[in-house]
Amino acid sequence: MAAEIHSRPQSSRPVLLNKIEGHSDGVNAAVLIPKEDGVITVSEDRTIRVWLKRDSGQYWPSIYHTVSSPCSCVSYHHESRRIFIGQDNGAIVEFLISEDFNKMNHVKTYPAHQNRVSDLIFSLESQWVISTGHDKSISWMSTQSGSMLGRHSFGSWASCLQYDNDTQHAFVGDYSGQITLLKLDEQTCSVISTLKGHEGSVGALYWDPVERWLFSGASDHSVIMWDIGGRQGRTLLLQGHHEKVQALRYLPLTHQLVSCSADGGITVWNMETTREEAPQWLDSDSCQKCGQPFFWNIKQMWDTKTLGLRQHHCRKCGKAICGKCSSKRSTYPIMGFEFQVRMCDDCYDTIKEEDRTPLATFHEGKHNVAHMDMDPSRGLMVTCGSDRVVKIWDMTQMVGSSVAAGFSPR
Repeated sequence: MAAEIHSRPQSSRPVLLNKIEGHSDGVNAAVLIPKEDGVITVSEDRTIRVWLKRDSGQYWPSIYHTVSSPCSCVSYHHESRRIFIGQDNGAIVEFLISEDFNKMNHVKTYPAHQNRVSDLIFSLESQWVISTGHDKSISWMSTQSGSMLGRHSFGSWASCLQYDNDTQHAFVGDYSGQITLLKLDEQTCSVISTLKGHEGSVGALYWDPVERWLFSGASDHSVIMWDIGGRQGRTLLLQGHHEKVQALRYLPLTHQLVSCSADGGITVWNMETTREEAPQWLDSDSCQKCGQPFFWNIKQMWDTKTLGLRQHHCRKCGKAICGKCSSKRSTYPIMGFEFQVRMCDDCYDTIKEEDRTPLATFHEGKHNVAHMDMDPSRGLMVTCGSDRVVKIWDMTQMVGSSVAAGFSPR
């Protein structure tokens, strides 16, 4: 079912160590087992599998358990060996895995949602299992009693979730492109704020509780870093994917962000460098460079006897401009634009060649990446997706030796 691909050569790219095959449908989540050569997978084929690496170098399932409905997501707590599985029917099932990873016993079933569970998190501190679902809601349930504590509804499918244990704040991304920040209490919750910046459904969130940064990836191919701790509304836009972003992980020791997309793209962002915020796009009825009217500016078109032009925006200054005044294209990595974007002629002339030096590296996973997990202490990453394949990667040479060594470069 699996074959060892490589040993660990010195390289500046992800090195494929192993490939696990054998699922009969898409794999929705895969997590690495800390301090073990093992992976836990949950799949649309209704199976929960624990794969352990054998002496031959191959991964074989030590646990193969089938449940009543397709498995959509997973949360695994290694210290207590508790595992929570979200299902297509809206239920969450909890199991306890044995110390030798050869058996797991059913603990509870939580009636969390009326539709598919999209994401879930187990909080040992709160003794809660928190989940989002396609019934447009977030719910939090007591793992001690198994009872529902609270629920909050949204206007769109809730697609992804992050949770801050210290403050009991939850971040929920949805299909409308919004991210809602909520404060959860025992039986109630309050909406703190709504973050708007994506032009497509939010597919992935990652919260770093130390820097207090929230990262979001969406179907608009972009990643946004929200500086929650700064309390000044600072956001950084990162554009380095050609398809929807479906997985994120920030590595605080090396100040790098890893993002994965549906086309197999793996991008590693340098977050240590000083970056500029992308400007807000300005509104205008005429080009802010040459003054020609846009096509909806009927009065100016009539007065000047000219045809209206299509409106564009310069990605560097945000001005509303016509196509003639924005004929140039350039990368501008310091503002997150790793691919060429539209620039007005004035801004293009201000960009130096050194300003175009990339601040991210791009790699090919060669399969749809629907979910990703990392073990920074070992420099390992696991990816999985609709192609039914699970891949284990060596990331140590790409994200720096400090990840494997476990110390900060500063």
